[in-house]
Amino acid sequence: MEQFYEFFKETSGICTDTRNIVKDSFFVALKGANFNGNKFALNALEQGAKYAIVDESEYANNPRIFLVNNSLVFLQNLANHHRLQFDIPIIGITGSNGKTSTKELIAAVLNKKFNTLSTEGNLNNHIGVPLTLLQMNKEHELAVIEMGANQPGDIAELCEIASPTHGIITNIGKAHLEGFGDLKGVVKTKRALYSAIQEVNGTIFYNDDDDLLKSLIDTTTENISYGRKSAAIQGELIELNPFIKMSWKSSRYTSEILQTNMIGSYNFYNFLAAICIGYHLGVPHNLISQAVSNYQSKNNRSQVMHTERNTLIIDCYNANPTSMLSALESFKEFKHKNKIAILGDMMELGDDSNLEHQKIQSFCKDNAIQTVFIGTIFKAISKTNAFDNVEEFIAKSQQFNEGAILLKGSRSIQLEKLIPFL
Repeated sequence: MEQFYEFFKETSGICTDTRNIVKDSFFVALKGANFNGNKFALNALEQGAKYAIVDESEYANNPRIFLVNNSLVFLQNLANHHRLQFDIPIIGITGSNGKTSTKELIAAVLNKKFNTLSTEGNLNNHIGVPLTLLQMNKEHELAVIEMGANQPGDIAELCEIASPTHGIITNIGKAHLEGFGDLKGVVKTKRALYSAIQEVNGTIFYNDDDDLLKSLIDTTTENISYGRKSAAIQGELIELNPFIKMSWKSSRYTSEILQTNMIGSYNFYNFLAAICIGYHLGVPHNLISQAVSNYQSKNNRSQVMHTERNTLIIDCYNANPTSMLSALESFKEFKHKNKIAILGDMMELGDDSNLEHQKIQSFCKDNAIQTVFIGTIFKAISKTNAFDNVEEFIAKSQQFNEGAILLKGSRSIQLEKLIPFL
């Protein structure tokens, strides 16, 4: 690996797609179900790449194309080797819900004092994590690495690549049950982040109001809490209408009341997590509060949009039973005379799918939330106000006027297509 690392240092960075070749880059040929990057290695050199890695011998047909056993494993090992050249805090973040928003908030707070590398978007898997780490340079003082999981062992694998020194699990809930089997599988997989931090005597940040997370912590590590009452960093949720108004305090400091640009009581804890990490790492109080107040959500995550007729609460980037209920709990508290929730199917729930969708329906009924359901799963168990897809809903629905509308569903349902019609 050392020889390849010397080659890597001569390049402008890693590239895995010949459609986006950067001059003097290091092309790594990856394979997927519908593509084989090996076939494009020579093309990558012709477009300006300096070196290329392949794992099929027939494509190692140039002195600047190197053959390895497995290109993906090579990418991961190279990333870990590169990461170990830096003696800086590496904050690993995972969770069933809120990890991308929390990662963005943490980065916003830390960037007030430090040059911080953070995961772009949700590139949080076995390819995205290595690509993020390989962007690290001598100017970076901190890194925030998001880690996603769809099946057992994913977080342990990503920790082996990233070698985090600090860690936070936002929460553990019912997500990707199709891959994990049950909630116990989710817990075991997520807890691997805590285990990795314990091995290096690192620091864990945790929600003191979450009994499950507290039960997983090993007292041999440095554990720093955030929450509403007895935590090291305490917060107060003052108002939710629909944006969060809050304050926070430590043992030596109490903030002014902060008006944020994010909705949902679930984001209150995401703010507290970012505040806690920033405070522990030495970001000044006023800059922490400034970052919290100024942060703007994006990518259809907890956004508010005002159209000519309605106020839209857009949270349709993803959905699982835990995040769906959290969104509905917050929507229930939103003070508006006319409210309707447009909910899309929750995917990857395996054998629990029908039951979890029925629980959502029951919650809406019990709390008198006017609801429209979109997706074949919801429609199969619904008697009224259910549509197979967004297109059917648009064709058959009437206009909603002067109301508040929640859009919440899995990415594949594409509820954002409704926005122009609302």
